[in-house]
Amino acid sequence: MQPMSRFEATAATQLHALISDLKWRIQLLDADVREEERKAGVSDPANPAYPMLAQTLRTRRDNLLATIATLQKQLETIAPSADWSRAA
Repeated sequence: MQPMSRFEATAATQLHALISDLKWRIQLLDADVREEERKAGVSDPANPAYPMLAQTLRTRRDNLLATIATLQKQLETIAPSADWSRAA
C-alpha cells in the first residue's frame, strides 16, 4: 500500500466533509417533505393534490443522493483503504 500524499489526504478529508454535510442536508429535506405532506394530508406523489413544494424538495434530495454517490466514488479512488464510516 502506497502512503497518501498531503494533497490526497486533504482532498479526501474535504470530500468526506462535503459528503457528511450533504447527508445532513438530505435529512433536513426529508423532514421538510414530511412536514409538507402532513400539512396537505397527501403523501402519495402520484396524487394530483400532492404539494408542489414537497415534489421539488424530493427532486432536490434525489439530486443530492446522486451527488453523494459520485463523491463517494471519488473518495474511494483517492483513499481506497480509508474507513470513513466511523467519522461520519
